[in-house]
Amino acid sequence: MDRTQERTAEQELPYNVFARACPSRGTLEHVTGRWGALTLGALHEGPLRFNELRRRVDGVSEKMLSQTLHALERDGLVDREAQPTNPPRVDYELTPLGRGVAERLLALIHFVEGEMDGVLSARDRYDAIRGTR
Repeated sequence: MDRTQERTAEQELPYNVFARACPSRGTLEHVTGRWGALTLGALHEGPLRFNELRRRVDGVSEKMLSQTLHALERDGLVDREAQPTNPPRVDYELTPLGRGVAERLLALIHFVEGEMDGVLSARDRYDAIRGTR
């Protein structure tokens, strides 16, 4: 597809993430932020309770995970199911939309993981040239 065809295809979409006021920009931030991407990736493995999810996404605080889950639920990517048990049990799982997003994120995550030797070499070269580290 050449540049003209790309522009035409972009103009046909009802949303444009490159436009400042487009609501898709917020969803993209929720999905591609550090905790959003990791949360979606973890939930791709199956439903998890809050503390299971917190353990799986190593390093996330309780507050940050809660905020992330609320944003992903609001965007329709995650379902929250509270069960009336004692103590209360809340499970989180991906919606069909969330599953599609998570699959695409995991492809990117696996690609990056597979290329880390090259990334680390590039960092070393950069640091050697710039005298940083």
